Amino acid sequence: MTDPADRLAPAGRAVAGVNGVLAFTDHLERDAIVAYARRLEELGYEIMLLPDLFGRDLFVLAGYVLGHTTRLRVGTGIAGIYGRDPMAMLHHARTLSELHDGRFLLGLGVSNPMGAALRGQAWTPPLARMRAYLETMRELEAKAPPARHRAPVHLAAHGPKMLALAASHADGANTYLMPPARTTEARTILGPDRTLNVFLPCCLCDDPEQARKTARKALAPYLTIDAYPAQWRKLGFADTDFVDGGSDRLIDTLVARGDAGAIRARIAEHVAAGADHVVVLPYNPVPRDPTIFWPVLEALAPGT
Repeated sequence: MTDPADRLAPAGRAVAGVNGVLAFTDHLERDAIVAYARRLEELGYEIMLLPDLFGRDLFVLAGYVLGHTTRLRVGTGIAGIYGRDPMAMLHHARTLSELHDGRFLLGLGVSNPMGAALRGQAWTPPLARMRAYLETMRELEAKAPPARHRAPVHLAAHGPKMLALAASHADGANTYLMPPARTTEARTILGPDRTLNVFLPCCLCDDPEQARKTARKALAPYLTIDAYPAQWRKLGFADTDFVDGGSDRLIDTLVARGDAGAIRARIAEHVAAGADHVVVLPYNPVPRDPTIFWPVLEALAPGT
């Protein structure tokens, strides 16, 4: 586990706020990524998390962003364990944490069967695989000067069993596309001493139909991944909620939309339910505009 000095200070469960952004950057040129990170830093965001997609090496990119910022904590959101053996993952995390004064965060996940297949690997039961992976990482020793602060390890965990594993084998958990009711359950399972990061899609748009259209486009891949509908069914949704891009009820439950006040109200629900940190996924409601949608990030910036 992480030493107390390594843990991010909780955002505080009595006051709504965000302190992180899940940043999709594969479509950006190198200099634009640096500008993105520095602007987040100027706005007061504490964390920039990078998803494991198809364009760039996740850890090389994290090191580049860390080298061009001064305060921002940069991490993986999340790194799939099918793509890297435990020793490689540990070396990535230790090296980045050492070279950048503890500003690196390691988010891990099992991904999905398609992700395993793309890596040429057979899909195995996720809980057992993640447990074995973490236990192997624990046993490894690095033959290099230790980092002043070890990189915190957070698991992508939606169901109760993976959340329990995060409580026993990691420093916390990341939940994604889950409502405040699941945040309450996650906090109960994690207990008071583990970090709970809630990843929340946010669409700053006063037109509910345009906001839902934007959300459906972004969420479409997750409706085909069994793990997500399986968890949503436990929260009262039915198969009819998963057709035609998702029902209005499903979309409105998973995505914070509307004006800044409405989005902040949803953030407040997650904080009250036990979230330590709320990580924004900025959805751009402007049709055919692939750029970063700064209005939502500016409206939700810490301290605003």
